[in-house]
Amino acid sequence: MAKIFVSGHSGFKGTWLCHWLRMLGHNVCGYSLPQNILNKKELENAMLKFKPALVFHLAAQPLVLASYKEPLLTYQTNVIGTLNILEAARKCKSVTAFVNVTTDKVYENKESGQMYKESDPLGGFDMYSSSKACSEILSQSYSKSFLEESFLLATARSGNCIGGGDWNENRIVPDCIRAIYANKAIKIRNPNAIRPWQFVLEPLNGYILLGEKLLQSKKEFAASFNFGPSKKDAITVKEIAEKVVNFYGKGKIEIAKQGKNLHEANLLMLNNSKAKKFLGWKPKYSIDIALEKTVEWYKRFKAKENMEKFMTRQIEEYVKYE
Repeated sequence: MAKIFVSGHSGFKGTWLCHWLRMLGHNVCGYSLPQNILNKKELENAMLKFKPALVFHLAAQPLVLASYKEPLLTYQTNVIGTLNILEAARKCKSVTAFVNVTTDKVYENKESGQMYKESDPLGGFDMYSSSKACSEILSQSYSKSFLEESFLLATARSGNCIGGGDWNENRIVPDCIRAIYANKAIKIRNPNAIRPWQFVLEPLNGYILLGEKLLQSKKEFAASFNFGPSKKDAITVKEIAEKVVNFYGKGKIEIAKQGKNLHEANLLMLNNSKAKKFLGWKPKYSIDIALEKTVEWYKRFKAKENMEKFMTRQIEEYVKYE
C-alpha cells in the first residue's frame, strides 16, 4: 500500500477521497486549512516529513461566483498554490506520481453543444475557470521543464460533482438542502443552465485509477483525462432541483430574481472516451441514482447518524455496482 498526500483533504471531494483511500489500506496524509498551500515552507515541511509516493492535489478556491469577489485570492490559490505543491513534491524525492485535479471549466467553452475532449483549447470566461486553465498549462510546462528525471504528472478534469457533505454556497444541491432544512423556498439562480452532473465517487474512482497507473511508472498516463458523466445525465439546474425535492419528499422551488449579471456558462459537457479507452473507467450511476444517494446522505446527516459508517457503505455500494 502507498503513502499518499492529499491537499484539500477537508473539502467536499477531498473528504470522500481520503476515506476511500484509507478503506483501500493506503497511508494518507491530508493537508488543508488552517494550513495553506500558499505557505510554501509549511507545505514543503509537511511533504518532506511524510515522504509520500503519490500526491493528489485538490486544494483550491473552487467557486465561480467567489472568483468575481476575490480574483486575487482565486489566482493565488489555484495557480501559485499549484506551483507551491509541485515544488514541494519535486524536493521530496519519495514522490513518483502526482495528480492535479482541475475542473470541466478549463475549456474555452463556446456553448455549441460539443462535448469537450482533452485536446480542445483551454480558456475560461470567469476568474475561477481561467485560473484552473492556468493550472493545467502550468502542469504541462512544469512537467516539460523539471520532471524528466522526477515524478509523473497528470491532470484530471471532472464534471459538477454531487454527493453528501457538500456545503458550498451557490451550488444547486447544497442550496436545495439548506432551504429544505430551513423550510424555505429553494431559489434557483440559473434554471436552464446545463452541467455535466455526476456522483462524487465517479471522478474519484478515475483519480484513483490514474494514480495507480502513475505509481506503476506508466509514462503514457502522465497526461490529461476527462472524468465526465454520460451525455444523457447533462440536465438543467431546474431539473436537478425538482429531483432533489422529489427524493427528499418536500420543498418548493422559486426562480430567483436576477441581480448583477455575472457570467456563468449555460452549457458544458465533457467527452470521457479517453478515460474509458485507456483506464477502463466508466460512469456507473445515472443522475437519478446519484441524486437519490445524495439526498439519502443529507437525510441521515439531519438524523444525526454515524456518517463515517454511512460513507463507507456508500463507497462499498458504488464499488459493487455494475
